[in-house]
Order: sequence, then C-alpha cells, then structure tokens
Amino acid sequence: MVWILGGYQSDFARNLHREGADFAALTAEVVRATLTAAKTRPADIGVVHVGNAFGEMFAAQGHLGAMPATVEDALWDVPASRHEAACASGGVAILAALADLRAGNYDSALVVGVELEKTVPGDIAAQNLGAAAWTGHEGADAKFMWPHMFSRVADEYDRRYGLADVHLDALSALNHANAKANPNAQTREWAATTDNPVVEGRIRRLDCSQMTDGGAGVVLVSDGYLRDHPGARPIARIDGWGHRTVGLGLQQKLDRAEADPYVLPHVRRAVVDAFTRAQVTLEDLDGFEVHDCFTPSEYLAIDHIGLTGPGESWKAIENGEIEIGGRLPMNPSGGLIGGGHPVGATGVRMVLDAAKQVAGTAGDYQVDGAKTFGTLNFGGSTATTVSFVVSQGF
Repeated sequence: MVWILGGYQSDFARNLHREGADFAALTAEVVRATLTAAKTRPADIGVVHVGNAFGEMFAAQGHLGAMPATVEDALWDVPASRHEAACASGGVAILAALADLRAGNYDSALVVGVELEKTVPGDIAAQNLGAAAWTGHEGADAKFMWPHMFSRVADEYDRRYGLADVHLDALSALNHANAKANPNAQTREWAATTDNPVVEGRIRRLDCSQMTDGGAGVVLVSDGYLRDHPGARPIARIDGWGHRTVGLGLQQKLDRAEADPYVLPHVRRAVVDAFTRAQVTLEDLDGFEVHDCFTPSEYLAIDHIGLTGPGESWKAIENGEIEIGGRLPMNPSGGLIGGGHPVGATGVRMVLDAAKQVAGTAGDYQVDGAKTFGTLNFGGSTATTVSFVVSQGF
C-alpha cells in the first residue's frame, strides 16, 4: 500500500514575483510546510520527485529536481528528479513516487509541484504555455493556444451531440462559487462580474483558469515505513492509478476517436484503469477533483469518468449532481478555474485535496462523509492523462 502522511498547498492568490520570491523561496516554503504537515523529518525521506512544467520559460530556471536540496540542507544527497508533462507534471511526479515505493526502492517519498507564471506579461505567459501543444503543427492562427484548443473540444462535442453554452457557464459559476470556501483559492475574494469577453472561439474569460503562482506537496510512504515508524498516522491511501499517453496533436486524437462514443477515449481508459486497480466503481466514490483548465475540459471529465453517457454531461450539470451535496461533487475546492492552476503543482494539489476530503479536514468545502475520492489530471490537449483513487484506508 502507499499512504499519504500529509501535505501542504500554498496560497494560490499570491503573486510571488511581486513578493520577490523565486523558485528557491517557493520550493523552501512547500518542502518545509509539507514535511511539517506530515510530521516527517527530512532525514526520513528516501526520494524526492518534483513536478514542474515551465521553469525555464518563466524564470530561466531548469534542473528543479535539485532545488529541494538547494534550499533544505537535510535533503542533500537524497535522490531527486524533476518531471515535466505539461499540466500533468504533478500527476506524473506522484506516479514516479508511487512506482518507487511499490517497487521497494524506498519507503518514503516527498513529492512537490511548483510553478511560477506571473513573471511575464499575460500574453507572453500564454505564449509560453503554448509550448505544451504540437508546436508548428497546430494552432498557428490562434492568439491564445489553449483557449483555442479547448474551444475546438467544445466544438467537437457540439458537432457530435450538441452543446449549449449555458452548461459551460454553469460549470464556471459552480467552480467560482466553490472557491469562495477555500482559503487557498486564487479567486476566493474576487467580486462577481458580468464582464465576460470572448478569448478564442466560444471560450470566454470566465471559462478559463488563471495564470497562477504556487506549489503543493505530499509525503507518501509504504507499509514498511509505517511498521518502522509506529507513531506515523496517515491521512489517506492511494488505492488506484491510471496513466495514458497519446500524441501531442488534438486533431490526431479527434481523428482516431471518430468512431468512438467518447470524444477522447484514452481519458476514459485512464480513469477506468484507476478504478480497476482500486477495485471500485464510480458508485463507490464520494467526489472528484478534475482538470477544469477550461470549462470544456470539465464537461469532458463528467462523461469520461462515467457520471453520464457519452455526450450527456449536461444532464449532470442540470440535475445538480456535481454540486456539493449532489450525487458526485466535482471540484469542491474550486478546481483550476476557481482555485488556481500553477501548472506543475496542479496534479499534486488534486491528490492533496482528495486526501483532505477523505480525512475530513477540508474545512468549509468538506464533502460530508467522504471516504473515497478520485482525481483526473491531464496535460496539453489530454496527451498525458493521470487519474488516482484516494481512500481513507484506515
């Protein structure tokens, strides 16, 4: 078994660049606070995995696997690696730690995800993020690559099944509302607005997650660690995982899935893999943290996790099934749209929020009675998809 001892999320509303904080400051904060939350000494960490997507582009800083040891002397000599998979970088870092622990290479792992995105003007930031697409092959006419890409996803749903913008608007409103209860959410203090201009295609401002600075971390341990540290008290357990990777191009994906009822069937397979390994069905889950980088990506998540049939996500939205108190609360944290999206940290933050839910420590956004939670994290136009099932396990 792999257990979560604890974790930490920074305040995603902060502008770290304005504070004068660089990757060293952010990593130091996340590493130390994560170890404190997990009641773990640095000397007890066997391996470190770092999720980061765009360090070189936003801060001219690569080699971030070495940053934890740079800022925490007690991690000097501890093996560490950086993982890049666009917006799934954090999820892939957790997968690597999971593999290390399950293989018996180490008994404990520190996983941190860190990203700085406010070091440059917004248009340059959007251009940097476009590097996660198939550069030179898609989106050449788009001013903003990712709103353009997920507008195309929405268009594909519309072509196949019909899609009303009112349902995308409802997803945005729900995530912003949920974020009000999350003390670390980027938009928690934002005033309501009707200012919602078009960004690209059918994507409007409120359909988008924001540029975000921040980090998150968790400490993962094996059964052996718990035997050797009888005072350790895990808050949750990772029961299952799914990981699928396909080509970079969105059109590649859509073409290959033309005859499939799912718009992006590899996303569905990643979720099913996680359910199968955890030996659960969707009915066993009490909620889900999903990758709502844009409202169409959450619309995609709803039917791809199986809450509705393919193309019928609108039913769950209209019926209130994804609201807190509904059949399967989705993004009670506010997700990416309301909570924030520091790219390399998002997959780690999702797992931490799932752990908080099943531990009953999510505070004002707690789902009552939650015992099992899912996550769905993907990078690019879902080229890398990672899903986890997290349970109480104790």
